Amino acid sequence: MERQEKLHENVSFKPLRIPSLVPQSRTLHGLDALMLIYVVRRLLLAIPTLLLISMLVFAVVQLQPGGFLSNYLDDPRFSEETVRNIKRQFGLDQPLYIQYWNWLTNIVFKGDFGFSFQSGRPVSSIIWERVGWTLVLATLTLVITWLIAIPLGIATALRRRGVLSTGSNFLGYMGLATPDFLIALLLIYLVLSTGGTSVGGLFSPQYIDAPWSWERFINFLSHLWIPIVAMSAEGLAGLMRQMRANLLDVLGMDYVRTARAKGLAERVVIYRHAVRNAINPMISLAGLSLPQLISSDIVVAKLLSLPTMGPLLLDSLFAKDQQVAMAILMLSAVLLVVGNLLADIALSLADPRIRYD
Repeated sequence: MERQEKLHENVSFKPLRIPSLVPQSRTLHGLDALMLIYVVRRLLLAIPTLLLISMLVFAVVQLQPGGFLSNYLDDPRFSEETVRNIKRQFGLDQPLYIQYWNWLTNIVFKGDFGFSFQSGRPVSSIIWERVGWTLVLATLTLVITWLIAIPLGIATALRRRGVLSTGSNFLGYMGLATPDFLIALLLIYLVLSTGGTSVGGLFSPQYIDAPWSWERFINFLSHLWIPIVAMSAEGLAGLMRQMRANLLDVLGMDYVRTARAKGLAERVVIYRHAVRNAINPMISLAGLSLPQLISSDIVVAKLLSLPTMGPLLLDSLFAKDQQVAMAILMLSAVLLVVGNLLADIALSLADPRIRYD
């Protein structure tokens, strides 16, 4: 025993230095540099992606049977010489690869999307007339959908057998099963049957060209709720169910049980640990919502006569107005690339475990 005690006295224990699992470059400034490199790399990769998409868009639109000039060919009032002059004016007498190159270079270097075959106006001016209202409606729909769906998903996951959970699940099934245009029709019938007239468009006729005032704003709100409810029903139901499923999976994880075993308050366990990790996959879905700002409201906007991009895309396809259709499709592609990039950046800020090397 005395020998062992002397041995312990002669031995000096030094603290074990464990090397850091995070490299020294991953400080705050290092993470900022990594994020900047990642963003630049994604932007550079977006160039060939958008180039490939532009080829597909041009090819698909050109494969459409017939063309805008077929309307003139079938009209006896227009001679073949007139049709040839129109082709020469719009560059349609050239081979397809030259048409594509001219279209692409005009967009990249001049910001020129060409002219509409139907109206003769610049495509950019036609699109910008509708971009504002499209962003307003889509942003309001997206914000309202998330503000309602996320809390409902959390509540139904925490109280799986309550009245709120049962009612929310029923509304979720109804929202997924009912088409948005049918919801719009039911809301129109509800307004008209109760003596209301605020259906169709965003303003009543007397307020369309009037300057902004309190009365015009109230009239705008009275027209706005129908398209928002109709367009957000399906997305709300889907997001609510996905948030509920994600949170139920996270609540069964070991680190949640460990947090409860440490004696942390239930609110801290739920909102600081479980919800924070369950909402991460939802951030990735938000990036995919940007191109839907254009395409998701086509039927509802056409039904309600809304001045948004969806009906413009549909009308251009029916009228075979190729320049307008290609410009809108390319805008959707750009929104998809930008949306995915913003979602990745937001996900890295929400979850510090994510690193981009």
